[in-house]
Amino acid sequence: MALYRYVKRLPETQDLQAKAFWLRPKLLAGFLVLIGFFFFVNAAYPIISYQLLISPRFSRSFVSPSSEAAIAQSFAVSGGEQALGTEIDLVDYTKASNWFPNQEVVFSPKAGSFYTLSIPKLKIFEAVVEVGIEDLKKSLIQYPGTVEPGRFGNTVIFGHSVLPQFFNPKNYTTIFSTLPTLRANDEIFVTYNQVKYRYLVEQMIEVPPNDISILAQRYDDSYLTLITCVPPGTYLRRLIVRARLAKM
Repeated sequence: MALYRYVKRLPETQDLQAKAFWLRPKLLAGFLVLIGFFFFVNAAYPIISYQLLISPRFSRSFVSPSSEAAIAQSFAVSGGEQALGTEIDLVDYTKASNWFPNQEVVFSPKAGSFYTLSIPKLKIFEAVVEVGIEDLKKSLIQYPGTVEPGRFGNTVIFGHSVLPQFFNPKNYTTIFSTLPTLRANDEIFVTYNQVKYRYLVEQMIEVPPNDISILAQRYDDSYLTLITCVPPGTYLRRLIVRARLAKM
């Protein structure tokens, strides 16, 4: 004679609740994995795409008849070999004085000493450029010892940058995040002492963080140099945008 064993079946609602209880941890784990993957891609994609698509079009030095002469014309040239970016977590790069620590320059604030810069292609309009201060969280900074806009020589301006998806043209901690998208002949406008100057981008290069030749003063014309950190969100190299004064 066959034997049978009877098992009491849980009510349908209790059965569903039991399944839901075991599914919750799995769903939560999957959700957290998706969030982690999203943030990883969000941070890594701009850096990878910059390295593969944008960086290769930049030179590693300016076309100059004599690079040695250009370096010799740099102010406060130092022979130190310390490369910025090796202590990223310890150095505050929102202070312009930390960009070239071996340079003996003094940031001396001057009341009312500022002007504005606009880059229409990047939707940057009338950004304030301060002279003498070093806080890149509050404005763009003109490096001490470089000439005023419109004069013969090289006006050097520093700007902070982060990952391009956080770019805000009115936030000075992100203002130069899209600087790598500029091209030759793009326009840059500077309004200084109520005079508006128009510059055209000539060349864009990448240099190591300790390369001070970018501060060189060439007096054959009026130049404008914009500097920020690349790849996006890092301090490994410097992007240099060199523009020349053009007719309005």
